[in-house]
Amino acid sequence: MQESHTRSLVKAVSWRVTASITTTLITYLVTGSMKSAFSIGAFDFFIKFALYYLHERVWVKIPLGQGELLPEYEI
Repeated sequence: MQESHTRSLVKAVSWRVTASITTTLITYLVTGSMKSAFSIGAFDFFIKFALYYLHERVWVKIPLGQGELLPEYEI
């Protein structure tokens, strides 16, 4: 089964929302600044969204775990 571009995009968005909220909260706890937290959270979202999407598309091309790689042996 090959994954569609739409599925990869939806996965990237759902993960980035979760991860960016975490980054924003951690930044706020460390700095005490909402401005810094939101700035870093937004930057984190867009950069890592693009990287995650590219990562997903590369993995679509790798056959590892997509069917049989070794011949089937009868026991």
